[in-house]
Amino acid sequence: MAEGLMKKLHGQDIYVQSAGVYNDLEIDGFSIAVCQELGVELSRHKSRSFDEMQEWGDDLSGFDLIVALSPASQRRALELTRFFHLDVEYWPILDPTGLGTQRAEKLDSYRQARDQILQRMETRFGGAGE
Repeated sequence: MAEGLMKKLHGQDIYVQSAGVYNDLEIDGFSIAVCQELGVELSRHKSRSFDEMQEWGDDLSGFDLIVALSPASQRRALELTRFFHLDVEYWPILDPTGLGTQRAEKLDSYRQARDQILQRMETRFGGAGE
């Protein structure tokens, strides 16, 4: 979700690569739905792990910043970057998975998470076109 939202805000001005601790999770349908509300297409987005990023040629030392959205991803990022000069920030974002029992409640939780990510991005990197 974060990669798509960042590209929506800044296009090609900032290079963004989304990665996680694991790659075995498909992009959640609720994430796809709430991002589509903002014109962000995630349905073709592929989940990848930090290890896959490195295997595919993305050298972590070439990045300036890693933003972790979970404690597990923060721990993994800190492990991988202990020899590099780049920052790791942890953004405590609501984890919407498992919240709500009705579709509308679930969508509301995902919207909250989406909006928290957007707010953090705008605070950290500025709004669109800045």
